[in-house]
Amino acid sequence: MADDQDAPTAVVVVDPDGRVGGWSEGGCQLLGWTAEDTVGRPLTDLLAGPAPPGFPASHDADLSGPIALRHQDGHTVDAVLTTQPLGGPHGRVQGQVVTVQRWDRRPVIADRAFEQCPFALGVYDPELRFLWINASSGRVIAHSEAQVLGKKYREVLPEFDRSLFPERDDKPYTDQLAEVARTGEPARLITVFRPLGSNYANAWATSIWPVRDAEGKVRAVANWGFDMSAEYWARQRLLILNEASSGIGRTLDVIGTARELATTSVPGFTDLVTVDLFDEVLRGEEPPSPPTISRGEPLTLSRAARHSATKGTDRPAGPAVPVTHAAGSVAAVCMATGRSTVELAVDPGVGGEWAFGPGLAADPAHWPPGNPVVDKAITAEGLTGRITVPLRARGALLGVVTFSRLDRPESFTADDLILAEQLTAKAAVAIDNARRYAHQSATALTLQRSLLPQRLPCQEAVEVASHYLPAGTDAEVGGDWFDVIPLSGARVALIVGDVVGHGLHASASMGRLRTAVRTLADVDLPPDELLTHLDDLVLHFASDLQPTSHFQTTAETGATCLYSVYDPVSRRLTLASAGHPLPLVIAPDGTRTPVSAQPGPPLGIGGLPFEAAELELPEGSLLALYTDGLVENRERDVDQGIAELLGVLDHAAPSLDTLCDTVMEALLPEHRTDDAALLLARTRALDPQHVADWDVDPDFAEVSRARQFASDKVAAWGLEETTFITELVVSELVTNAIRYGEPPIKLRLIRDTALICEVSDSSSTAPHLRRARAFDEGGRGLLLVAQLTQGWGTRHTPHGKTIWCAQSLAHTPTETPTPPLGE
Repeated sequence: MADDQDAPTAVVVVDPDGRVGGWSEGGCQLLGWTAEDTVGRPLTDLLAGPAPPGFPASHDADLSGPIALRHQDGHTVDAVLTTQPLGGPHGRVQGQVVTVQRWDRRPVIADRAFEQCPFALGVYDPELRFLWINASSGRVIAHSEAQVLGKKYREVLPEFDRSLFPERDDKPYTDQLAEVARTGEPARLITVFRPLGSNYANAWATSIWPVRDAEGKVRAVANWGFDMSAEYWARQRLLILNEASSGIGRTLDVIGTARELATTSVPGFTDLVTVDLFDEVLRGEEPPSPPTISRGEPLTLSRAARHSATKGTDRPAGPAVPVTHAAGSVAAVCMATGRSTVELAVDPGVGGEWAFGPGLAADPAHWPPGNPVVDKAITAEGLTGRITVPLRARGALLGVVTFSRLDRPESFTADDLILAEQLTAKAAVAIDNARRYAHQSATALTLQRSLLPQRLPCQEAVEVASHYLPAGTDAEVGGDWFDVIPLSGARVALIVGDVVGHGLHASASMGRLRTAVRTLADVDLPPDELLTHLDDLVLHFASDLQPTSHFQTTAETGATCLYSVYDPVSRRLTLASAGHPLPLVIAPDGTRTPVSAQPGPPLGIGGLPFEAAELELPEGSLLALYTDGLVENRERDVDQGIAELLGVLDHAAPSLDTLCDTVMEALLPEHRTDDAALLLARTRALDPQHVADWDVDPDFAEVSRARQFASDKVAAWGLEETTFITELVVSELVTNAIRYGEPPIKLRLIRDTALICEVSDSSSTAPHLRRARAFDEGGRGLLLVAQLTQGWGTRHTPHGKTIWCAQSLAHTPTETPTPPLGE
């Protein structure tokens, strides 16, 4: 017998009376009987059992079908009979030709397997004419084998001659078949197509391969495929969710996050997305409470995003526009109830199988209660379906999102609703984070603005201008700050600092530091001593806050500060730095004046000294005090930033305010990650004619001469109205210096925005006010000075101390405004 895989075929001629009239060699090989054994005998003798009813009933009976035959050696052979009538003259039937094949061997078993395969199978000639299809393929293409045999693939299935997604640049399936026929190279692919006359797209996994003859020539093309729509669309949803994971919430901007939700969903999931938010959310405030929403009144929200697959229909970038949802509308009901709604233009039970799994979405058991809603009215809006989802995060309602389909006829499914809710939930958390961040940033910026000087004090020592810009929208408010403090003796303190970190804590820390510096400045300490005391205060701040972790530090720790004092009388600048960049000093001729100072450690380190430096400046010198956010960023190091700052400062400007604006525009990138502060000062020199000195001998007789000296000088300055008070305070201060101080003693009068009287001696003992009793002869001098002048104080010098007091002069402005922060 031949190989089992290629079992022989027996051909038997059966006479009209049911006897064997002819026997082929294949019959001998298949059943072991020779022609001599079988010819002339009834066909029923070859059966292994009783003859089936009516076998053979007549000469023209159809014997086709499975049957058990008896082998010569006695065992049973399961076979399949195929019969064809044997014609004779005048149309008479002369018998039948019966083909006998084993049931469990090729080609019988293969034909049966292929025919009954649940996958769609087909064979086509090289011109793509149908040669054979199985039953599953016939069901898929809605044609029987008899209807398509000999016809071209493109004629039968024109819908396969175009791509369902042209934007993906996919080849039509028919072209893929032709490519395999031409090249002989097999192909595996996933094909998404919409059968002709159907509104639903299906995804099929298919393989195409060439069928070759013995010489290797391609004689046909075969393919198989199975419907994997459920798996395919589930994977597409996962891809959309994966894209949403990286695409939604990339910025801490409410409108930006709403746009990310819209663009992520189009066109992969839907054709049109709108995101409407409450105005409170856009302002960074708490969203409205549910009772306000469910009062049955129209709801006015702001459309933060609208993105469509149709070009030119998106909402342009800019502020959100108002949109009103009528009471009882789907959007209003969704927001009031907190439940999503799916609207469909057609009944989900009509129209065949669903896009994402046959019958799955149409099964009411897979839909949440109340969904879907069939509303043909949405077709008037050009929609085939719409999903409306309330935008909720952390129990608060932020707005509403709609997902609409326009051009694609596929209806939404229960799985689509789940995907829409997942996308919305992710976006809601990101939008709420952005809202909270906006609220905190606004609070921190308001706090910082309230702590920075709103108006720079008017003084004659320097001309000043300042500018502060917070970080961009993607970063929190920082702790950069500056200040200008008038000091005794017509001097002025120029300060700039930077607190570590961002946010409310940094703003509060900046306020504490600025208050501490102002307090220490009132004591009139030299810059290095002031920073030493400030360093001690920062250490106290850290211990008072008692961090919960040993590795947690306060924002003041690591803060930097530059404190400088300019004296217009001597034109000397004294400065010290606690880890802060030194100022840039540019002479009137444009040359840079080096500052030979060594910055000390940042504040909060403790135990290390601060070094003071002093330099004399020509009148008209330009000082630039700045924070690192101005000169350093990711694309530029500090040295490069300082060089660029010097280049900008070298250009002439009509005013310091204009120069500040120019510097900010030139050095700060559009998307900055740190705030920046700039304080510019142009030095002035006090007219020597406005300063008068008198050396006082330690003799009480000198008091009257000192009074006369002061009286003559104020008269020469045209300040006769101040003569009485000036004589009085000079008398008291000089008397105290002679009585309690040590020589040398010096009297100095300065005419500035105020009339300043200073008495210096070599004693370091500081006077203090005290309340004299009724019969005390002394103790009232400083009290009189304090009552008659607008300010008085003591400042210590390397050689002793100076007692000073100041009288305001009429019609002198006290302060000048600074530009609004952030402008």
